[in-house]
Amino acid sequence: MKFFIFAFSILFFANCENKIEPSIISDTQKIFPSQESWNSEITILDSQTVRAKINAKYIATFNESRETILDSGIIANIYNSKGNLTTKLTSQKGKIFENTKNLEASGNVFIVSENGTNVKTETIFWDNVKQKILSNTYVEVKSKTEFLRGYGFESDENLENYIVYKVSGSTIREK
Repeated sequence: MKFFIFAFSILFFANCENKIEPSIISDTQKIFPSQESWNSEITILDSQTVRAKINAKYIATFNESRETILDSGIIANIYNSKGNLTTKLTSQKGKIFENTKNLEASGNVFIVSENGTNVKTETIFWDNVKQKILSNTYVEVKSKTEFLRGYGFESDENLENYIVYKVSGSTIREK
């Protein structure tokens, strides 16, 4: 009887094959987020003053790289140093750099300021130290007085003082 169990075990294990292929990337090579959340809001503070409230459908925080990935639709409300809402940004995805509090947004980026100026582009970058909005991609800027198109953009947080680089078209709007 012991021989039969032993022989059956050898035949059983000899005929087994690995039906699940091992991953090419081992778990030690993958970078997993430290935290994940869905349909959440991030508040960015500067000296107890709210500077931004960012809502995203998906948020992933990576402690090692000190980055937060935003995906699947973003709405960001940007506030000035006095805590007043100045700008609203929408995009498909983005990234917050925790060390600098800089923000990058991409995919159908649309920005509207309190003064009615709006910007449409594919990629935008918020430089927290310079307090500037920057882009090196195609951009369209509409204000009460003009409509500009070009490649590259720089502005203050209120979209009041802006520069469009490599202008490819402009129109003066009548009041």
